[in-house]
Amino acid sequence: MSVEMLPNRDQVATEDTWDLQRLYADDASWEADFKRFDDRMPEYESHRGRLGESAAVLAEVLRFDSEMDRLAERLGTYAFLKTTEDQTNGQYQAMQARFQNLAVRASQASSWMRPELLAIPDDRIQEFIASEELAPFRRQLEQTLRYKPHTLSDGEERLLAMQGEMAGAAGNAFRQLHDADLKFGTIKDHTGRELELSNATFGQLMVSPDRAVRKQAFEQYYEQFEGHKHALAATLVGSIHRDVYYARARNYESALSSSLFPDNVPQTVYDNLITAVRESLPSVHRYFDVRRRKMGLDDIHQYDTYVPVLDSIKKHHTWDQAVEVVLESLKPLGEEYCTTLGKGLRGRWSDRYPNRGKQSGAFSCGSYDGDPYIMMNYKEEVLNDVFTLTHEAGHSMHSWYSSKHQPYEYYNYTIFVAEVASTFNEQLLTEHLLSVADSDQERAYLINQEIDSIRATIVRQTMFAEFEKKTHEMAEAGEPLTVQTFKEVYRGLLNDYFGPDFAIDEQLELECFRIPHFYRAFYVYKYATGLSAAIALSQRVLKGGSSELNDYLSFLKGGCSQDPLDLLKSAGVDMTQPTPVATALQRFNSLVDQLDELL
Repeated sequence: MSVEMLPNRDQVATEDTWDLQRLYADDASWEADFKRFDDRMPEYESHRGRLGESAAVLAEVLRFDSEMDRLAERLGTYAFLKTTEDQTNGQYQAMQARFQNLAVRASQASSWMRPELLAIPDDRIQEFIASEELAPFRRQLEQTLRYKPHTLSDGEERLLAMQGEMAGAAGNAFRQLHDADLKFGTIKDHTGRELELSNATFGQLMVSPDRAVRKQAFEQYYEQFEGHKHALAATLVGSIHRDVYYARARNYESALSSSLFPDNVPQTVYDNLITAVRESLPSVHRYFDVRRRKMGLDDIHQYDTYVPVLDSIKKHHTWDQAVEVVLESLKPLGEEYCTTLGKGLRGRWSDRYPNRGKQSGAFSCGSYDGDPYIMMNYKEEVLNDVFTLTHEAGHSMHSWYSSKHQPYEYYNYTIFVAEVASTFNEQLLTEHLLSVADSDQERAYLINQEIDSIRATIVRQTMFAEFEKKTHEMAEAGEPLTVQTFKEVYRGLLNDYFGPDFAIDEQLELECFRIPHFYRAFYVYKYATGLSAAIALSQRVLKGGSSELNDYLSFLKGGCSQDPLDLLKSAGVDMTQPTPVATALQRFNSLVDQLDELL
């Protein structure tokens, strides 16, 4: 029997790939803009020492900086997207490296701006901010002034800026190991097909109805992480130490407070999330027991937690069918939303299917001058990939609305609110599929999907968030971070979050070495807060009228024109209170009751 291998990039049909021409028609056009950016960089130095002259001069310099930043975003987005298509392609690896070098040099060239701006006397800068010339930059300036306690001298800022490429070394090493160098071999699925085991197909095999296949895939996959655990631990240590170093260099209390500062999010939001989830862990443990009983298992392992409980329900969606289902579910968001998204998904916003060397997972990558691109590794037999598609579509439509309604300076919404738009779409998809279900079995299947979504997005991501908090606190306290200490911390969390009756395989302790988000520390908690907010907002829109819909669409259009907590409050949910998280977890408990009753 022949092995089914992933195609090479040049074997993928053009219509299944994204069209990057709104960014650049070809590599030569990118090179021309690269040179233009490089040629203009010395202009930064010509503005040095002038920011305090007048509001008009400051406005001129800020316009120049904004133009350069917008050009850099365009250059960087194109280089990044080309790199993700095939991470073994040396040409685009080199392009990305060249851009990163350019970005570091630009950061160095402009590193004097914030210290010089913050050195302007308070009364004078307030006079500038009130002027008409600086009206387009008013919020930007106010946000910059918040950083005064965390901004260093001109020379110190330049030294930090020079470290940019070095600071990314740990993450780059992890991505090369994880996405290119680790080889997992082949495996037969439940139909007897021999598949190449990869980061992309691992998820597919975890929903196999054959437990032996799931177990073999789990063990075979983690053999590679066991064999490379020391290298992977070293990259993770490097990433954590980088976070701690920059937090201390900029006078933050901790790496966590440094990460929360840009969004103006109090640490109580982070801590309340962990507390609320921990208080609800008995419901999670009860769900695992319901799942074990309904699957007819004596014990339950992590590789049993992704396959649908009702393995007799078969769900298969071609790309076009998935797009139709997604658009139908999003009709409550209005004609403009659905028409725009439909054109993008049927067209070439998305890079649809896996190929050799392609980055694993999925993401949306919006920019001001390009389409809001979506990378998928879509698999027709995995229902979760339909949810992934609507999730990434939520990000992309958020980008589309914000770039359409905000100037460049205020279009780029924060990750905190981005996860609301994406998980909001998942909620609408679940509601739609439940509304058209024609049997208790199908409803149970979808409720199971909803339960697993909340578990994966709120409970699991909160466990990740707690791991990040604990390991960064260890580094800050001078405690050693080694393969053993990482595994000990992670094992403790696994015991707490999965419960005393869950069979935790020793290999699962290695999971902490394969999570890409750990190289962007204190990011994952936003998935949990995002879904909590999304559950509240989706119910508000579905049960409300035009006013509630307009509130939500205004939120999508808001970009970063307000702090994220204020944007959410305007849309109808207050994340400074524990109520949204607690309500989402109460919904989880209710859904477990429904599932137990239906089955």
